[in-house]
Amino acid sequence: MSPEQVRERESRWALPAALAAFAAVLLLFLPGFVSSVSGSHEAEVLRSINAHSGSVTLSSILQAAAFLLLAFPLAYLFMAARARSERVLPAVLAIVIAAPLLVGVGTVLYGQARQEAAETFVAGEAKPTISKQELKERCEDEKPVAACEKEKREDDAASNALSDASLSTPAGILTLGGGLLFAIGLFYTCLWAMRTGLLSRFWGSLGMALGIAILLGFVILAIVWFLYLGLLYLGFLPGGKPPAWEEGKAVPWQTPGEKAAAELEPSEDVEDEDGSGAEMRKRKQRE
Repeated sequence: MSPEQVRERESRWALPAALAAFAAVLLLFLPGFVSSVSGSHEAEVLRSINAHSGSVTLSSILQAAAFLLLAFPLAYLFMAARARSERVLPAVLAIVIAAPLLVGVGTVLYGQARQEAAETFVAGEAKPTISKQELKERCEDEKPVAACEKEKREDDAASNALSDASLSTPAGILTLGGGLLFAIGLFYTCLWAMRTGLLSRFWGSLGMALGIAILLGFVILAIVWFLYLGLLYLGFLPGGKPPAWEEGKAVPWQTPGEKAAAELEPSEDVEDEDGSGAEMRKRKQRE
């Protein structure tokens, strides 16, 4: 594609990609306000889930929708990098699109698994497997001991109910596998976006680390980064878009050494008062 075709395509899809990024950021916030689940122990949490099953379902759907929407702005950035460098592997686009889908499906299944575990636990069908010796060791410093042992047995039964839920295993596989693929796709996309000049070194490096940060639960970083990405696509940032967007081709960032060398290089129209500067340049050119 010519630079003109690249700019035209990106201009056409910039608004939808930015809106998808903003919508994903909003949906990442909402589950915390929608969910009514509470509790400081596993048994308390499952009882709360059983009492508020509707909010659990809605929360998991909102989280899944957020990850699905993330695929759009990421695919847009990937295609922009691909248009500027043939070294960008097109096959990685499948990872960029599929990973959020896997995480979204896994999130919904995990929500269903929690509800299944809550029903089993509240019905008294989940049994604790913790030994008396382990109970004694955990509660020897707690008062009263009987209340502590009861709480630990309930928490153990709740944990067993969750691990035995029929959807727990597929939910875990999809969520973990999709999360790892998401981290790989995000890392690769940001790496090449930075190399081609689409992202600054700071935002590119932050995006490369973002996949692992999301897996560790640092969702606030994802919110900040994707909000930045949406503003970048619309050109609403104070400094505007990096030159590579306007050029329609790769405009790599200068390394610190290259930048320093460019600043130290004398201007052609500047010479010493005695003209020695111009004479020295002529000698170098002859040599």
